[in-house]
Amino acid sequence: MKQLMPFLRLFRRQWLMMCIGLLLTVLTLAAGIGLLSLSGWFLSAAAVAGLAGVGMNYFTPAGGVRGLSIARTAGRYGERLMTHEATFRILTDLRQWAWKSLLPLSEANLAGMRSADLLNRLVADIDTLDHLYLRLLTPLTAFAVMLVALFGFIGWFDWQLAALLCGGLLFAWLLLPWVFYRLGKAPGTAVLEGRRQYRIALLAWLAGQAELALFGAATQQRQQLDAVERQWLASQRAMAWVTGLSQAALILFHGMILLLMLWFAADGVGSDAPPGPMMALPVFCALAIFEMMMPLAGAFQHLSACLLAAERVTELTSQQADITFPATSDAHVTQGAISLQQISFGYQLASAQQPVLQQLNLAIAAGSKVALLGKTGCGKSTLLALITRQWQPQQGQILLDGVAVEQFDEASLRAAITVVSQRVALLAGTLRDNMQLATPEKVDDTRLAEVLTQVGLAHLLQGQGLKTWIGEGGRQLSGGEQRRIGVARALLRDAPILLLDEPTEGLDRRTEQEILKLLLNHAQGKTMLMISHRLTGMAQMDCIHLLDGGQIKASGTHTELLASEPAYSALYNKLQ
Repeated sequence: MKQLMPFLRLFRRQWLMMCIGLLLTVLTLAAGIGLLSLSGWFLSAAAVAGLAGVGMNYFTPAGGVRGLSIARTAGRYGERLMTHEATFRILTDLRQWAWKSLLPLSEANLAGMRSADLLNRLVADIDTLDHLYLRLLTPLTAFAVMLVALFGFIGWFDWQLAALLCGGLLFAWLLLPWVFYRLGKAPGTAVLEGRRQYRIALLAWLAGQAELALFGAATQQRQQLDAVERQWLASQRAMAWVTGLSQAALILFHGMILLLMLWFAADGVGSDAPPGPMMALPVFCALAIFEMMMPLAGAFQHLSACLLAAERVTELTSQQADITFPATSDAHVTQGAISLQQISFGYQLASAQQPVLQQLNLAIAAGSKVALLGKTGCGKSTLLALITRQWQPQQGQILLDGVAVEQFDEASLRAAITVVSQRVALLAGTLRDNMQLATPEKVDDTRLAEVLTQVGLAHLLQGQGLKTWIGEGGRQLSGGEQRRIGVARALLRDAPILLLDEPTEGLDRRTEQEILKLLLNHAQGKTMLMISHRLTGMAQMDCIHLLDGGQIKASGTHTELLASEPAYSALYNKLQ
């Protein structure tokens, strides 16, 4: 149960809403039990009075019945409203807490974790934790409060009947949840794990449609997806069986309590002997307690799923960030000079480390335009990731304007660097929303439209203009349009360092030249480092470095490398 403690502490933020929801739950149960108990006594008393031919005051109990029925209806509405509002607020707090714990984590912390699994933890696992308040804490606490209230209410008339009723309920409260937890532990865990596996398999199948069709593996992959789905459905059926069994056990247990109350109340209630109309009150009260017993069936069934979900979320949120930043710093990048000194870095693969960069030295003067070329996997993108501190080098030091990158606070470092990466992050929103992500300062619509026109996206402004919805992940846009939005974002920023990771990949040659011209103009007075497989724009670079084997093998201008490096010259002639 210790896995739940961090989440229970978060619940304190909504303590008032939770307490109001609990209070309304208790009042609703009390009104329901009181309504049926009073109705039972009223009907019995009216029947006895009618048979005896005597009058009775039926206005007061009739008014009580109406008042309790109204109170129960209003209480049920308020209880549902408040408990669900509290649940939604708790889930909001949980998600914010999870995201705040996730944001400082670097690529190293999340290495080996699939995006579908990460998504499942942030969405499905946190959703599972709503059972803690809605199906566990509130019902069990309300049950305990009502147990005390029932003992006082029935004990006012007959303490022996009160002991019988409340003793049976206490036994049920202690035994049944434990039994249902044991029965629901395995299927509850299986349901949660099956949902995770299915989400991973489904997203992999959807994302890999092109490759699966190309290699003729679509049918096989779909069969694997179907097999995962069948396992998930089997675990759901097992959980449904446990749910049905628990409901049957509760009905049986409730029936036994009702029969016992009827048996002992038949001898009279308190001083009411022989039995009279008062006999109906504790019997109907026992009949009404079924409503407060029902949550016992589901309260602990989902506890195992909650524990597993809490463990999986905690595994993510409890990590210490591999890369940390000082809280504040006086260091700021003004010129944009970059120096990499004896940099060595490798990715941890299983039990071995795969070296990528080895004792690499690179100096980029402030305001210069530098290109880094090399074959796929030689470490070009890794080098940019080290500069932006997505990864930390195992050896060596990176300096910006002569200051180690570790000395910059995160806000200062991010403000000093503009990155155009191969993967453009687009959110489900409007064109304006996605463009505004480029800078914390609000940019007017005229400037946004101007930049989009510069990168060749004027056609997106037709119709709804900047209000155009681009869909989740930019699904309404082509790959080339998504890349141009990444370039347009870069043009909105005025950082001294510009890092370009294959900025024109996927664009035709003419568009590539236009985009590079825009970027080169934007980079006037800035330090620009571009990595590429293609040689477009190399003539405008102040220096070109050839990366191979984790080290710089050759450096020079475009003209110098054409004359001195056969591989560069051959590649240039091939791409002409």
